[in-house]
Amino acid sequence: MNKKRKICIITGTRAEYGLLHLLMKDINQSSQLDLQVIVTGMHLSPEFGLTWKQIEEDGFTINRKVEMLLSSDTPVGIGKSVGLGMIGFVEALEELKPDLIVILGDRFEIFSAATSAMISCIPIAHLHGGEATEGLIDEPIRHSITKMSHLHFTSTEAYRKRVIQLGEQPERVFNVGAIGVDNIKRMKLLSKDEFERAIDFQLGKKNILITFHPVTLEHTSAEEQFKELLLALSELADAKFIFTKPNADTGGRVVIDLIDKYVSQNENAVSFISLGQLRYLSALQYMDGVVGNSSSGLIEAPSFKIGTINIGDRQRGRIKAGSVIDVDATYQGIKDGLVVLYSEEFQIKLAHTVNPYGDGNSSKQIVEKLCEYSLENVIKKEFFNLESK
Repeated sequence: MNKKRKICIITGTRAEYGLLHLLMKDINQSSQLDLQVIVTGMHLSPEFGLTWKQIEEDGFTINRKVEMLLSSDTPVGIGKSVGLGMIGFVEALEELKPDLIVILGDRFEIFSAATSAMISCIPIAHLHGGEATEGLIDEPIRHSITKMSHLHFTSTEAYRKRVIQLGEQPERVFNVGAIGVDNIKRMKLLSKDEFERAIDFQLGKKNILITFHPVTLEHTSAEEQFKELLLALSELADAKFIFTKPNADTGGRVVIDLIDKYVSQNENAVSFISLGQLRYLSALQYMDGVVGNSSSGLIEAPSFKIGTINIGDRQRGRIKAGSVIDVDATYQGIKDGLVVLYSEEFQIKLAHTVNPYGDGNSSKQIVEKLCEYSLENVIKKEFFNLESK
């Protein structure tokens, strides 16, 4: 009887776990795979909701917790967190001895995990490589993780080609679509009444979901940009606002403080540290649009045929559906975007939105490759030159 492959999922944020949880279920249900789970980062922080508890409530066993997140969100604090993470991950991986780790995206917690696995000679499978977020330090982090990884699962064909352009062997790079679209296809979302009860908030004539994260490489501060956003929103009549709070990035806490202050002074607004995947996707059914700079506005929102007002440079370089309105991070830019969002012409256009990030079958394809792909000598990597095609 063949021994099960030990597949270790590493997750550091609520949003990332929301994307990974169906894959974790599918790994658990596979007769050929044995799921291991390491949680880290924001999952272990009381400030961000201790979301590791949700992972256990969903029926998963957490094999290790790697504490790495300092209370400081300064560059020095995050740099120290990266170092602490590497210490914790090499110890956890030495104890668990997985056959392969699976990681997603481009955050500093995942950079620590990938570096530790590379040093430990453990193969790495990376989701969402090849993408561009040109306003963030996440951009070079993502491409660094690509170079440390051995199997690659990209969300579009263009991103698959970019990973190959980075020197990865084509036979190790698979375009499977965005795993977030799987959730839309496979989850039973809440009805409007169920959703309103779940968030203890009544929706209105107009409804906007706001998810805004600090942009680490922009000249204007997160505080300045978010104040411009609030000013533009305040002029939208008969609207209800649902805010989701940002991650533990540089400048994140100042945005959280501004959200708390705004919600305390405006009865038409509510905020959440973590909506969770079910409530977040359920919300999208009843929103007129998503406003902010989160990747969810580009990847998940188009499947609901709603508009996205994409602010600033955080998602610059990503592939976008026709439902995305790019605006400057200024009061006027955001205000103009809201006018477009509610225009009759744009609303007609939304009905024909096609999501460029796949059809919601990513997880099954990934599990198939995790079961079948030979890991013999997979650690040894040869740079692929495009000229050799």
